[in-house]
Amino acid sequence: MAFSIHIPVWTRHFVWLSLLAFVATDGTAQRNRRGASKELGYQLGAMWYTGDLNPGNMFRGVSHLAQGGYYRHNLNTRISFRGQFMQGKIEAWDADHPNAWQQNRNLHFRNQINEYALLTELNFRDHAVGNPKRTMVPFLFAGLAVYTHDPEGQDVYGNWQPLQPMGTEGQGWFQDVENYLPWGLAVPYGLGWKGNLGSGMSFQFEWGARKTWTDYLDDVSTVYMNPSLLREARGQIAVQFADRSLDDMPEGQSLAGLQRGDPGRNDRYGYFLFSLGFRVSKKATTCWEQ
Repeated sequence: MAFSIHIPVWTRHFVWLSLLAFVATDGTAQRNRRGASKELGYQLGAMWYTGDLNPGNMFRGVSHLAQGGYYRHNLNTRISFRGQFMQGKIEAWDADHPNAWQQNRNLHFRNQINEYALLTELNFRDHAVGNPKRTMVPFLFAGLAVYTHDPEGQDVYGNWQPLQPMGTEGQGWFQDVENYLPWGLAVPYGLGWKGNLGSGMSFQFEWGARKTWTDYLDDVSTVYMNPSLLREARGQIAVQFADRSLDDMPEGQSLAGLQRGDPGRNDRYGYFLFSLGFRVSKKATTCWEQ
């Protein structure tokens, strides 16, 4: 079986743009590593999600605190490499959506995301930690990330239960429906603005999104399962979490085979972040070169 990964057009463009910027950077900057430095930083912000319970509006849904840390190597004034760890939670409820069909579906979830990422940053103007002349420098970033996740649902007693083991849409027990993994790969991308606080600190604001290859961050993707088969395979609690619709079905009928989610559109998550960076390399000279 042939296996291939489609690389989005914007990703290819960003890679080419980064390579061209790297090559086009002034030769003396490359030799002298003008603006080179190393930083450790702390990030704080909010996490967002779009998917079956929140299609298209990153500002709708329950907002949770996100935080993490990073190590950044500023190769020169234009190119930086960042390794980071982020942790946050996404959550959404059909009851909060204005669409009547979703309100009747009445599903919800929350999901703890732990992410490890390697990023490349491209500054639109020269930036060096400690340079008072550069207050707000715009930048783009992209890279590769590995994340872990564990979607949960709340039972009638207010307790949160892991949804993945229940196979609410037949994952892991019905015919050829495979169970989704508790981890995955993502492509982070975004933009921001960075500046300096004194000679040894930097700050930045950024918005970032994560392109994923899963539709199960919210445990919702395809169709309703036959409740009798689901009960036999995973128990009554799985039936309760799989179908929480408000409309009562006539006796002897169920929603089996009807749409529960949209399998043609994968879920995404991302962050709004404020970061503080602390220089850990040697102090900059008066001409901002090292």
